[in-house]
This record gives sequence, C-alpha cells and structure tokens, in this order.
Amino acid sequence: MSHAAAPKPATARKSPALAGKARVPGDKSISHRSFMFGGLASGETRITGLLEGEDVMRTGAAMKAMGAHIEKKGDEWIIRGTGNGALLQPEGPLDFGNAGTGSRLTMGLVGTYDMETTFIGDASLSGRPMGRVLDPLRQMGVQVLKASPGDRMPITLRGPKHAAPITYRVPMASAQVKSAVLLAGLNTPGITTVIEPVMTRDHTEKMLKGFGANLTVETDERGVRHIFIEGQGKLKGQTIAVPGDPSSAGFPLVAALIVPGSDIVIENVLMNPTRTGLLLTLQEMGGRIDILNPRNAGGEDVADLRVRSSDLRGVTVPAERAPSMIDEYPVLAVAASFAEGETLMQGLEELRVKESDRLSAVANGLKLNGVDCTEGEASLAVRGRPGGKGLGGSGPETAVQTHLDHRIAMSFLVMGLATEKPVTIDDANMIATSFPEFMGLMKGLGAEIV
Repeated sequence: MSHAAAPKPATARKSPALAGKARVPGDKSISHRSFMFGGLASGETRITGLLEGEDVMRTGAAMKAMGAHIEKKGDEWIIRGTGNGALLQPEGPLDFGNAGTGSRLTMGLVGTYDMETTFIGDASLSGRPMGRVLDPLRQMGVQVLKASPGDRMPITLRGPKHAAPITYRVPMASAQVKSAVLLAGLNTPGITTVIEPVMTRDHTEKMLKGFGANLTVETDERGVRHIFIEGQGKLKGQTIAVPGDPSSAGFPLVAALIVPGSDIVIENVLMNPTRTGLLLTLQEMGGRIDILNPRNAGGEDVADLRVRSSDLRGVTVPAERAPSMIDEYPVLAVAASFAEGETLMQGLEELRVKESDRLSAVANGLKLNGVDCTEGEASLAVRGRPGGKGLGGSGPETAVQTHLDHRIAMSFLVMGLATEKPVTIDDANMIATSFPEFMGLMKGLGAEIV
C-alpha cells in the first residue's frame, strides 16, 4: 500500500451491541525490536505473533538491506542475524514509509557504524523532526552529512571510525530517544549511559538483556533511572512470542464501553506497566473492564480483558501518566466525548510531533462532530454527552481529516459506532501501517463500518 494511493473514505454508524472475542495484532514496539535485535544477533531468532503492519515490515526490510536474513515459514518468522558490530552498508536509501519508531531506532543502531546510511520516508514521516535522536548521536561522533531543514528526512548519516560513549540525560519522556542512544551504544566501546527522569516503555531494556547485552538499570532515590549498556558485546538469537498490542486493543475496548449493551473479550493483551495508562484511566472513568487470566509470556505480563458498556464520567488525567499512554489519547478523547462532565488531559506536548499534530487533529475532528472541547498548548479538555446525543454528522463533504495518521482514522471510526449521526473519515488506507485487521476485527464484533 502506497501513501500515494487514492484516499479511501470510510463511515461508521450507530451500531447494535458489540459481542464476541477478538485478538489484536502483536505489539508494535516489540515487533520492531524483534526484527532489529534478531537481525543484529548471532544465530537464529524465531518470532511468533509479529505485527505484520507496514511500519514493522519497513524495519524488517532495513535489516535485510544491512545483511540480516529474514524469512517467514508458516506462522513463524525466522531470522539469521549478522552478529553485533557486523551490519553492512546498505546499497540504497532505507525507506521507512510512515514508521517513526523504526526510523528513529535504526538511526541509533547504524549511526555508530563506520559507514554511510540514508533514511527516507513518506510525506508524513518527512515532516517529523529527527533532531531529538540526531543530537545525542552527534555527541557520539556521528556526522549528519545531509538533512532537510529542521533535521528532517531525507537524512544521510556518516558514522565515525570509533564512536565515543556518552552519558545522555533524555530531555523529554521518549522511549524512542532512549532506545536510539542505547542501540548506538551497542557498537560503541565502553559504557554508554542514558539517564531517564520519567520512565517510558522499557521493551528495549528488557529485550536487549534477553538477547544477552550487558545492560543494567539503577533507579535513584528520586525515581530517576540510570541505564548502562556495555558496547561491543555479543547478542544471541532468541525465541519471541509477541503479545497483543495494548494501543491497538484500545480501539475495540473503547468501542465496547460506548456502544450500549456491548460485552466483549480481547485476548492476549500486553500488560507491561509502562503501557497500561489507558486501561487505568478508563477504569477511573467507570469503565467495566475485568482483567482475566493474568500470566507471563516471554518476560512480559499479558492478560485477557472483558469489556462491557459503561456509563463513563469525566476525570482529570495527570500529566505524568502521558508516557504510559501517549498513543492512546485520540481514542481516550473519543471515550471522553460520551462521558458525563469534563475530561482534562494534560502533558500532551509529545502529540504535536507524532504522525500528525495529533492534538490539533483530534480537537478538530471532535469539533467537526459536535463535541465541546478546548485545545491547549499541551492539553485537551473534552465535555462529553452521555449517549452521544446530537454528536456525529461528518459526511463525505466534511469528513474528519486524518492527515495520514492511522490512530486518528481508527479513533473516529470508533466514535461513529455510538454517535447519533454517522462519522466519516477522509482516508482509511493508512490503518494498514499498524492494524491491518482493524476493519475485519471490528465488523466481526458487530461494528457498522463501511
């Protein structure tokens, strides 16, 4: 699917009660890292449950271009990696399409190699600033030979003969920046240190340790994390079962809460504490969400979620929760549109630099469909209407602008399942980047989306 494909509008209508069981695709963060670390490790890595969305496939293609052998046999992906420190210079540019995570992490991974690498992406990704990753890489000796204004793609990196380890304090809560520096440290002699004042998703740390990296984490008395990685160690191939993506689970979850009479089970969802902010917030709002069969799979907590329609009430979501639910604010804003009272979301500055300016895109889409909301510099206040009375009404001529952003597209389709009038989005094509099965899964539960 090319982002140059003709836009494919979609419309969601008031649906009967949702029912049944669903299994969302594999976690996107873990899937990206499985391809990267498997492609880098010595020996064989086997992966089941991988998210086969376009973003993750771009990361796989990049690792192949640098020497990893990746193939799919049945339900399993089998990777024979190059060995740490042995990636090859790619023959052409690495095209990451819309994949922000894949591109930023790969810049870290290859930046410290004594070679030249060019990164390109689609219009959306090319508009996103990469300086937050390039700044620490420059400190390690990486040269940015070419970049569009504002450190944007296309970007060409030239690695140093010998990279220098650094101690880097992450200036914002960003798992991508933390991970990029740690991955740069893999090919750097000595100890690279990342200081993380606010904890973000920790899949990089957990998975690197699982692959054999000498990585340690210390938390000081103020809760600040210090992550130390020793460079030029050996990574060994692993067997990975990727659990269901909690960000993707957010869509059927919110749909079941807002469509009257709904009762569904979402199976095998990742419950890593750095990723459960949406779940916690929806429970605080009165959402009836039961955690069933909690268990451990491959070093990560997973569980099944039973979700029933609920009378939601507005809450204030603290800014410090943002890192654990940064991708879920669009669908939370949809849930808030049906809640009694005001929901105030704070600490949202990171949404300005996602696939789109997600904060403005959400606020504009809500207003278009009759929701009373106020957009601040880093906040969003939504005043809901229980039952969705009077909400909706965006049609083909006034469709919600998705700005090539998959989460905006899915969030507003969920909204239309419970509004009085239908909700239309301008393009559903890009949903395939993270959740190719979205339409089929939602329709299988009873959702009315065309």
